[in-house]
Amino acid sequence: MAETISVAELNSRVKELFAKTPALNDIWVTGEISNLKKYPSGYYFVLKDSASEIHAVMFNSARSRISFEPTENMKVRVFGSIGMFVPRGTYQFIVEVMEKSGLGDRYLAFEALKKKLGEEGLFDQEHKRPLPAYPKRIGVVTSQSGAVIHDIITTSASRYTADIILAPAMVQGEGAAQTIVAGIKLLNKQGVDVIIVGRGGGSIEDLWPFNEEIVARAIYESQAPVVSAVGHETDFTIADFVADVRAPTPTGAAAIILRDKNEIRNEVESYVNRLNRAMISILDGMKHTFEILDNKVAPKAAIEGLNIYRINLDDISRRMDRCLIDKISSMKTDFITLDSRLQPSRALEEMVHHRTMVEVSLDKIRTSAQQEMRNSRMRLVSMDGRPESLINARMSTLESSYESSVKRLEGLNPLNVLTRGYSMITTVDGKVLTSADDVKVGDRINIHMRDGLAEADITKKEMKR
Repeated sequence: MAETISVAELNSRVKELFAKTPALNDIWVTGEISNLKKYPSGYYFVLKDSASEIHAVMFNSARSRISFEPTENMKVRVFGSIGMFVPRGTYQFIVEVMEKSGLGDRYLAFEALKKKLGEEGLFDQEHKRPLPAYPKRIGVVTSQSGAVIHDIITTSASRYTADIILAPAMVQGEGAAQTIVAGIKLLNKQGVDVIIVGRGGGSIEDLWPFNEEIVARAIYESQAPVVSAVGHETDFTIADFVADVRAPTPTGAAAIILRDKNEIRNEVESYVNRLNRAMISILDGMKHTFEILDNKVAPKAAIEGLNIYRINLDDISRRMDRCLIDKISSMKTDFITLDSRLQPSRALEEMVHHRTMVEVSLDKIRTSAQQEMRNSRMRLVSMDGRPESLINARMSTLESSYESSVKRLEGLNPLNVLTRGYSMITTVDGKVLTSADDVKVGDRINIHMRDGLAEADITKKEMKR
């Protein structure tokens, strides 16, 4: 009869078999690190290549023997043995030594596509579209059996109401990228306001469909704005760079798109309060204006207003009279100053001119009188025997002519100018002064008036500008 053993016994025998098989112990294996996780006991990760993968662990005792930090997608060469974890019946590669072997193939493909699309401008901020403030229809591209759609629906229940339309798609494995692209195109035909493209966390292989070029271009060409919600907050895919908005998680995507009901309620209440305050302010302003108008229209207020206008008018009249008197006084002062500056000079010129004319006229009169007297004497001699009356008449005519000439000369006398109230100023040596530039403080001057002469000293000089 065949032996019957427990599950634990079976797993223990497999573990012993692994330990006794040389081909599974102390061997070197090359592969790429994926789904790396760090725990207090060490590193847990998946070691994979293009055809297969195996779970691996490197405990802290082995970690102390390497000089670098293992990272996601790092290509490594590890030394160790196959071990069996009996409680779970799983086996894994226990790493004793690790060496860097280069970057992983998927990481290089990721960087190459990222560079290509970046150079084409698919990541440029200017192409990012704003999300609608209150979307009515939200499209979701994800697995219909996964937790993503459930989380989005749960989150939306406490937020602004919107219809959620699911476009089922594969989110990992071969052909997943094509179903994601089909979902995006379908939702655009349905006329949704915004699209969420996402899935839960996983290894780089699980998330790889969202690093495919066809998915990136479908997101870029979408008519509706796209929110990328792929993996955990630390996971980044090409879809995240192309999308209009990146959400850290699918739940976060719903929170970004749909506003919280309480937030909206508070905002509406704030607007209502502001409107009430504005209305109260307007009413207070209208009431104040009405009171002012009422005071102006009231008879008593009107009379008081007229009295105020009368007082203001009287005050303006007094100020005008005062200004007119001040202006006339100022003009009079300016005229006297100007006249005192100009008239003496003009009078002096007239005096010089008339003095010359008087001297010439006196010479002519003197010569004429002498000649006339000679002629008269001769005529008297020749008229000897004529009546005496004829001689008297001729002498009277000569006297009248002489007196008339004397009066004319007196009118032209320059000294008569002084009798009209003007004065003439000269230096002590007789030079006539016509400008303030001709004297300086300390000089002595003579002031000629109609009835005398006065001496003065210059104590102050002010030039008119």
